[in-house]
Amino acid sequence: MRLRWRKTVSLALVGAALGSLALAQQTPKRITQPVKPPKGAIVLFDGKDGSQWVHRGSGQPFAWTLVDGAMEVKAGTGDIQTKQEFGDFQLHVEFMVPRMPQAQGQARGNSGVYLHGRYEIQVLDSYGLTPGTGDCGALYGQAPPRVNACLPPGEWQTYDITFRAPRFDAAGNMSEKPRVTVLHNGIKIHDNLEIQHFPTVAGLPGPPVKTGPILLQDHGNPVRYRNIWIRPLNR
Repeated sequence: MRLRWRKTVSLALVGAALGSLALAQQTPKRITQPVKPPKGAIVLFDGKDGSQWVHRGSGQPFAWTLVDGAMEVKAGTGDIQTKQEFGDFQLHVEFMVPRMPQAQGQARGNSGVYLHGRYEIQVLDSYGLTPGTGDCGALYGQAPPRVNACLPPGEWQTYDITFRAPRFDAAGNMSEKPRVTVLHNGIKIHDNLEIQHFPTVAGLPGPPVKTGPILLQDHGNPVRYRNIWIRPLNR
């Protein structure tokens, strides 16, 4: 019995190692043109204007810069969020982190995509690094990406995020925590990950909610975003 258990454990470890190797050997996809939204998607930013977005907190028009079909974080002007709120959804975001060779760590192309305004998928120049819970693709402070799928700074990258909102019982108590699946440049870096703590750092305050906005973070770096669309999913 003991030998059989050890054999089972060994096979499981080998399988896990092979799975990790296969994941690491995937090649991030480069994009030359914005990815077209599917049928039923709501376009949140098409490069022409920021009419779907407002300044976090005030609800006033945001002050980020529109340049070359993208919106660029203007340091010190604050986070922005969508006017609309969403429950379950599929979200597509294209982003570019700047080349900042003199900066290090969290000062290097930092921003973030917040789901329901509360759960951050980190944006950062983490190219070539062993990723941690503060690196690009991480559920910030909670879970690192399973593999580093970053492209070099100065290149357009993609997040394709499927988010399942928290569930609540008849009394209003949360019965199921939110979950998220993330593809970064075509590589699955989170697979139906349960979000344990909320909100993540700098997210909207308060408990989990049924619906919430998409929020993009001003962390003081000129990160660019373009071609943002969302497809609500049936609950």
